[in-house]
Amino acid sequence: MEKIQVAVVGTGFIGPAHIEALRRNPNIEVAALCEVNEELARTKAAQLGIEKAMVFEEMLRDPSISAVHICTPNFLHYAQSKAVLEAGKHVICEKPLATKIEEAEELVALAKKTGLVNAVHFNLRYYPMVRQMKTMRENGELGDIYSIMGSYLQDWLFLQTDYNWRLEPDKSGDSRAIADIGSHLLDLTEYVTGLKVTEVMADFSTVHKTRLKPLKAIETYSGKMLQESDYEEVPINTEDHATVMLRFDNGNKGSVTVSQVNAGRKNRLTIEIAGSKSNFEWCSEKPNELWIGKRETANQHLMKDPSLFSPEAAKLIGFPGGHNEGFPDTSKQMFKEVYAAISEGKQPENPSFPTFEDGYRELLICERIIESHKKQAWVKI
Repeated sequence: MEKIQVAVVGTGFIGPAHIEALRRNPNIEVAALCEVNEELARTKAAQLGIEKAMVFEEMLRDPSISAVHICTPNFLHYAQSKAVLEAGKHVICEKPLATKIEEAEELVALAKKTGLVNAVHFNLRYYPMVRQMKTMRENGELGDIYSIMGSYLQDWLFLQTDYNWRLEPDKSGDSRAIADIGSHLLDLTEYVTGLKVTEVMADFSTVHKTRLKPLKAIETYSGKMLQESDYEEVPINTEDHATVMLRFDNGNKGSVTVSQVNAGRKNRLTIEIAGSKSNFEWCSEKPNELWIGKRETANQHLMKDPSLFSPEAAKLIGFPGGHNEGFPDTSKQMFKEVYAAISEGKQPENPSFPTFEDGYRELLICERIIESHKKQAWVKI
């Protein structure tokens, strides 16, 4: 088997997660690692067992590299994705696709023009239970959707001393909690329900008006603490918490709440969809379980088991029932679909995976949410 040669750009939290997932697919070889300078690239490549260490421009000129994963801070996504497409390579970009809607529009058009495979890493679609909910809804088991409630809660920015580049708008964009984790929740909501958000009404809260920025480097989620003299106080202009009311194209309503300052909530996405036949509730911290609410019969509790799932969902399951699968498996399953397209050499007509167009969609919703908060009014998508 001739393996597809892949480069990964960026080695923060998510870059190594991409690498681990890629290595679990047999037709892929992570051949190169890119960082901001050669020294860091060599250090990280050695740590991760990758043969080639490169800077970005050098990687673009390497004819052996067929596909590139962009795992860098948000402000680099547009320029790097554009350069990869112009170099004739397939691209998988972390979300958000860009920090400005015009940049996302340009990337969608360029990707369409080149015909190259393009994907955005909305990997939460690839929990088997998420696709099971989608197919159950498509099969009529949910009925007409009455309302949707969702939340995505974390605590990694709970303390005033918690700091990351995502707190800086010039690197992350004008929104933080909504753009970072809310985008996953909103993408999953439209994906599972088949509905489109048509209007939003948002209210943001910045809990820590200032934060203590470390003068020494610390890695995301490391939990390391520095001395008081190792910090400087900086103003914060993006949201720690947001609540958004939603109107959907079927005329019904919903709401989402996202927070990065909820103590004890490490990475908890919950969605509850109320329909005319059933109610679905799913939580990412219990990803192998689905609660199905009923009015006239007993409630149901579905556990992940390929023998009980729809064929579309069962193909995302790597192990028998009772063997738990989680976050790392979502990227593995997404990349399996993306690289099936890369093996064919072009973007499918109707891709099963999230594309640049999906990235544009979430950026559009995010921009309208920011606008709504500023106006304190309903805004159409």
